[in-house]
Amino acid sequence: MWQTIGQDRTLALLEYSIKNNELAHAYLIVGPPHIGKMTLATDFAQAINCQGSEPPCKECHACKKIASRKHADVIIIDSPEDDSQGSRTRVEIGIDQIRELQRNAALPPYEGKYKVFIINGAESLSQEAANCLLKTLEEPPPHVIIILLTANESLVLPTIASRCQRLELRPLSHSDICKILTSTYEVDSKKANLLAGLAQGCLGWAINAVLDNSALTQRTQFLDEMLTLLEEAWDERMAYAAKLGDSRMLVEETLKTWATFWRDIMLIKNGCKEAVINSDYLAKLETVAQKATLAEVRDFISVLTRSLGYIASNANLRLAMEVVLLNMPRTER
Repeated sequence: MWQTIGQDRTLALLEYSIKNNELAHAYLIVGPPHIGKMTLATDFAQAINCQGSEPPCKECHACKKIASRKHADVIIIDSPEDDSQGSRTRVEIGIDQIRELQRNAALPPYEGKYKVFIINGAESLSQEAANCLLKTLEEPPPHVIIILLTANESLVLPTIASRCQRLELRPLSHSDICKILTSTYEVDSKKANLLAGLAQGCLGWAINAVLDNSALTQRTQFLDEMLTLLEEAWDERMAYAAKLGDSRMLVEETLKTWATFWRDIMLIKNGCKEAVINSDYLAKLETVAQKATLAEVRDFISVLTRSLGYIASNANLRLAMEVVLLNMPRTER
């Protein structure tokens, strides 16, 4: 049984390929963070190495070992983390990691039918690593399948993308996520509605928030800091930009959270209060909506959107954050 939910078209394609032995040698799974890319890649690795009659059975020795990440022929390559500045941030997947992939790919499967290499964050491949991987994709060894996962397809080398079968995971509807949270995870309807809105179609985010409250706690911190900054002077805003440091992940998550808040303000100012995402902040949303003009809200949303695009393209984090804070509307104390 596939654990991937709400991606029926993609699952049907993969099931057909497995049944008819028409597997591609490489796949590019595209979708926003927490949409289920790793879940699908794991499901697929289980399905093609499953020892049961209806793959993936989730019960056989191979399926269980793959689920626990202990299968010798299913290897996950992730971008390492740099904690040298005191805050975790992703760095590039280097050429040494891809050379190790090539060495492993040259060997026959040890305990399964296929060797599966899952590259998590294909957009993080360095130029050297991407070119090195390209050689493997051009002349793939038998019984080897490479699965690349990306949340930013535009940063994947086009020559790599062109040699992969593309699988796009689409966001789930608000109602579908609510239904899964209430029926499977026994979340009350009010919290399920909040989480479904915040997830923005990404079921994985909602499930993680149910199992671990840290995501909601972090979101509350981001929003409370932003509400304070609305009343602060420019020097205090610049100090906040400096405090965030060089953690790309932290800056991105901060700005994405702020963007949902200002989207909600735009909805309120246009008479669509029932569609807000941050429903637990409704009173504060209405207060800011009364103080900020429609033009200010619209312009600031544009600044947030552009800044997130610049950051995705490896722009200077400090500069991008300062631009955001300089353009943030200021409310009176």
